Amino acid sequence: MKRSTFYSMLVGLILGLILCTAPLLLAAAKVGEPAPAFTSTASDGKTYKLADYRGKYVVLEWHNNGCPYVGKQYNSGNMQKLQKQWTSRGIVWFTVLSSAPGKQGFVTASDENAYLAKMQAAPTAALLDPSGEVGHMYDAKTSPQMVVINPQGVVIYDGAIDDKPTTDLADVPGATNYVSLALEQAIAGKPVATPATRPYGCSVKYPDSSH
Repeated sequence: MKRSTFYSMLVGLILGLILCTAPLLLAAAKVGEPAPAFTSTASDGKTYKLADYRGKYVVLEWHNNGCPYVGKQYNSGNMQKLQKQWTSRGIVWFTVLSSAPGKQGFVTASDENAYLAKMQAAPTAALLDPSGEVGHMYDAKTSPQMVVINPQGVVIYDGAIDDKPTTDLADVPGATNYVSLALEQAIAGKPVATPATRPYGCSVKYPDSSH
């Protein structure tokens, strides 16, 4: 093979990779920037569009029912408490399940509905994202990972649910909850004091295992 031909093929390959990954790179959510738009089917069979909730605060909660860090929040009742507290105040709360088929945390719609009933969870809806499309849009790395979007459609918080990165249920009562803080401050017209933190938990089980 001629050197010129080799280099031409190499350049073509590199350009192809860039073009393939560019949409994901461009779409990744960042604090202070518009939240990537998505349309997703939930476990209740309905289709939800982020654009339909412009004018409301929206919380995204990445979920994996096999993860002990998620279990800490649900077995303590903390996540359900937050869901009920904030949805009662008009906030939209989406639980997002980005686990791929055959991987930890993947569930069918009926499985998720049974889980929600068993745990007495109360999100607005549980979005099924087995392709990882929504997860990649928000660069979700862990379960749980939390994102808060303001009524203008801008991401105002992204990161951990709280400041206690453990699986110990006893840590929940004394934890600083970043999601509640962000919502309280934003609703009061104040800047979010801690707009981003390092998320903790189990890695999101994407189809390509890139996280």
